[in-house]
Formats: sequence, C-alpha cells, structure tokens
Amino acid sequence: MDIKSEILGLLDETLSLGGRAATFSADTALLGAIPELDSMAVVALITGMEERFGFVVDDDEIDGATFATVGTLLAFVEEKLAG
Repeated sequence: MDIKSEILGLLDETLSLGGRAATFSADTALLGAIPELDSMAVVALITGMEERFGFVVDDDEIDGATFATVGTLLAFVEEKLAG
C-alpha cells in the first residue's frame, strides 16, 4: 500500500479538490492554507483515515500540528500503522 497516495486520494475525495491533491508534496501546507479544510473536513478526514487504514484515532491524539502539512499527516498515519 502506498500510504502517501492513499492520503492524497482521501484528501481529494473528502475536500472535493477535483484532482488537485495529486500535485501535493510532503511540504504542502494544509490547515490554514486550503480553504476546504475546515473543522468539519478534519472530522471527515479522521473518519476516512480510520476506515481506510483500519485504526482508531483517540481525541487526545489529534492537534492542529497533525494537519499542518501533507508530511505531518503522513507521519501521523505511518505512526498509527506501526502501532
């Protein structure tokens, strides 16, 4: 499984970016830089990650830094998958 591709796909689907996420790099800013990423979208992304990757995210595991960039989000998912 290519985790980065899965995350970019999830971002594209959840935020209705019309394919824009495919051009994102690890340094691409997310929270505060993409208008579509509001608080409701964050909840939808967390739910999507749980469903797609098969892990559970506890409330105390998430803060704004998790969604700062594609890279920080990728690192979070990789850490959760490593268990």
